Amino acid sequence: MSHDLEKAARDAVEAADNAELVRQIAAVLAAQQILGIQPQPVPVPRQEFSAVKWLVIGGVVVSVGLVAALFAVAVAIGAVCATACVLVLRGLWADCQKRR
Repeated sequence: MSHDLEKAARDAVEAADNAELVRQIAAVLAAQQILGIQPQPVPVPRQEFSAVKWLVIGGVVVSVGLVAALFAVAVAIGAVCATACVLVLRGLWADCQKRR
């Protein structure tokens, strides 16, 4: 029976050591969570509104739009001229074929 009592006493001491170890681990984990949840805020510098920047961007957009519009007009005029040339040449070819 004394053997059983000694074994029970050893088990009780071991359980107490394990309980203390578990408490320490829980305290470390809680401290890590607290430190991890509250990161240091990083101040973000706010840029001031710059009217000149937006005027330049607007000017570039308008300029590119005007160039694109002029290019489209030039392509349209070229297409009309090419069509007129083809029609005139087709008429001349038809006249040359009728004379033969």
